[in-house]
Amino acid sequence: MNTTDINYSKTGKSRPPPANTVGLIGWVRTNLFNGLLNTCLTFISCYLLWLIIPPLLDWAIFNADFTGNVGRECTTDGACWAWLDQRIEQFLYGFYPAGSYWRVNLAILLLFPALAYVLFENLPFSNYGRWYSLAYPFLAAFLLVGGFGLEGITTDKFGGFMLNLVAGLSGIIFSLPIGILLALGRRSKLPAVRLLSVTFIEFIRGVPLITLLFVAIIILQLFLPPNVSVDQLVRVMIMITLFASAYMAEVIRGGLQAIPNGQYEAAQAMGLGYWQSMRLIILPQALKISIPGIVNTFIGLFKDTTLVIIIGLFDILGQARVLQTNPDWMGKVDHETYLLAAIFFFVICFSISRYSINLEKRLDTNRD
Repeated sequence: MNTTDINYSKTGKSRPPPANTVGLIGWVRTNLFNGLLNTCLTFISCYLLWLIIPPLLDWAIFNADFTGNVGRECTTDGACWAWLDQRIEQFLYGFYPAGSYWRVNLAILLLFPALAYVLFENLPFSNYGRWYSLAYPFLAAFLLVGGFGLEGITTDKFGGFMLNLVAGLSGIIFSLPIGILLALGRRSKLPAVRLLSVTFIEFIRGVPLITLLFVAIIILQLFLPPNVSVDQLVRVMIMITLFASAYMAEVIRGGLQAIPNGQYEAAQAMGLGYWQSMRLIILPQALKISIPGIVNTFIGLFKDTTLVIIIGLFDILGQARVLQTNPDWMGKVDHETYLLAAIFFFVICFSISRYSINLEKRLDTNRD
């Protein structure tokens, strides 16, 4: 226990710590002014923020134009946000039919409880909630694509940030279990299983993702029968998932190698079989060790979804390029569209990062 947290009086009873060592003041002293170097860096950082933030706020908010029907109506030196009320739906939904936006909104709304039952413990009706989480991908596919009485919408209508979410979440959901199987396969004592796993992992990690996307879009169809066609977005999602799975496998393999041999021997001494020992003893510890690497892979995967613009899919960056080449807005929204896209990605990736930090603290067994 930290001696600065509790002071003892002569009677042996604890007294509250000094006010300048806890709370906001304590955090500032510890993290910003705990030495000459840190103090200098703090003042330099504050000065740089003073140079950057006020002009940025002036450009983005205080001197910005928020009304207008075309770019030439933006006459100030600030940002031109007049396009938002006309084009924000295109940024979010792409070419999805306007009358069916409710389906996308409902799919996103239903995503939150599905994630909650996976990411958090002690929620009410958790047993049923986990089954709901397993069923959510099929429910979301039904809402977005249609069928069984719901109007069908082809995936070529998917676009904007919705496309990034669909491709990113599908990759995140499926790459983790596939990566675990590949990591176990690479460490398997069966030569055939180990060889197949190593070959797949090394091949995928040795090829850029954009090359794999071109293979999925152009070359894959050449090997299929003429009357067989796989949806373009499905091919992209499969390639993104396989790409992330190879990197995920190496992250998890590192966690498996960090487990002492005594854990394996203890599982055998308890009479547990291979899959029982992996499920109950080895994998929980390996996954806890691998949390930073897993989250880093997830964040990289989500950002890599922007590569679909190169193969002709109009994600949020594709929609930004479309607006920038629109004659009504050309030359007026070059920075604004990319800034909006950056904000969307920052919110998602920062949220994933903060959750991972919280999860690490919650699973830390070495805390006092």
